[in-house]
Amino acid sequence: MSLPDTAMLLEEAADRIGDVALPDLQILLRRAALRLRNSSAVSFEDDVDESLRDLAGELGFTRNDTIRFIVREWMEKNTYLPVHELDEDGDVDGSA
Repeated sequence: MSLPDTAMLLEEAADRIGDVALPDLQILLRRAALRLRNSSAVSFEDDVDESLRDLAGELGFTRNDTIRFIVREWMEKNTYLPVHELDEDGDVDGSA
């Protein structure tokens, strides 16, 4: 089902909300939530996507959060973004 079809079904359900069976409404809402959740997804080749899912699982992040983390780290390491500054007066663990 394409995005316009889902939108059309949601609009029709809203127009006749009293007549829509609860299970049908749940399906529509879950489908809409899934589309919203995946609407900003970036496509990768299968091997990259599999590795990304594995890494997201290890980090305990969502796929999108993992992509954001990787991009931020890369941009900081390649000086496109400033590196997070450490407080020089703060305590640190370990010894020198």
